[in-house]
Amino acid sequence: MPGTDRPGGRARGHEGSATDRGVLAAHSRSAPERLLSVLAAFDHAHTALSLSDISRRARLTLTTAHRLVGALTEWGALERDPCGVYHVGLRLWEVAALAPRGLALRQVALPFLEDLYEATHENVQLAVRDGSEVVYTEWLSGRSAVGVHIRVGARWPLHVTGVGLALLAHCGSGFQEAYCAGPLTAYTSHTLTDPALLRRALAEVRHSGVAVSSRQVTDDALSVAAPVRGPDGAVTAAVSVVVPYADAQVPVLAPAVRLAARGISRALGWRPPSGGE
Repeated sequence: MPGTDRPGGRARGHEGSATDRGVLAAHSRSAPERLLSVLAAFDHAHTALSLSDISRRARLTLTTAHRLVGALTEWGALERDPCGVYHVGLRLWEVAALAPRGLALRQVALPFLEDLYEATHENVQLAVRDGSEVVYTEWLSGRSAVGVHIRVGARWPLHVTGVGLALLAHCGSGFQEAYCAGPLTAYTSHTLTDPALLRRALAEVRHSGVAVSSRQVTDDALSVAAPVRGPDGAVTAAVSVVVPYADAQVPVLAPAVRLAARGISRALGWRPPSGGE
């Protein structure tokens, strides 16, 4: 018969486009999942979206997108400008400020980050781990500091940055092994992509108390990082300084970074073991 061409009688004209299939798949998602997909449509590369943009990126029909966007706008999670374009609303920022690893951590850490910046006048960063990635929660930079591909909220794989190595080195052994065995993305010829070399680097972090990431993201930068501990002694964050590779003096930078990390840890309620530093 016209329009059928394969076993099962599937009509060639009824297969639909990839967009149609995506929208159909969206109907199988729960209401909370569809609502969250609207928020997930926004990222650092897409900070302002029209309703059509949101519908396409969230894989929702225009009718559903319009209803969900309206509810989120009324609550304050989204804001609509005079041109009809939507942005993330301040209400979300208020909620995010309650996250213990977000602004709350930043408020405790900021005085120590500022001290580290004043001592080095280089890029100073604070980050936490989210799964297999590091997320930057604060960044201080000087005019003459080396250029970095970092902003607050940016994500990078754990193995390519100093803060990432400091965090990964203190994860559980099972997680470390799985990470080392997985695909290790390279950004330069110096990126750690050999599992054996990565394991050796993590062991050195635990031994020395600092992580050194040299030319892993760009060929001109080196970072020195140290772990930040919470009240129970578990590593919850990491702090780092990023300097030009050509001028890097790790023996000079390491004590300053350790001091900042220890200060933040103490402010968070951590106390060294009896007889420790």
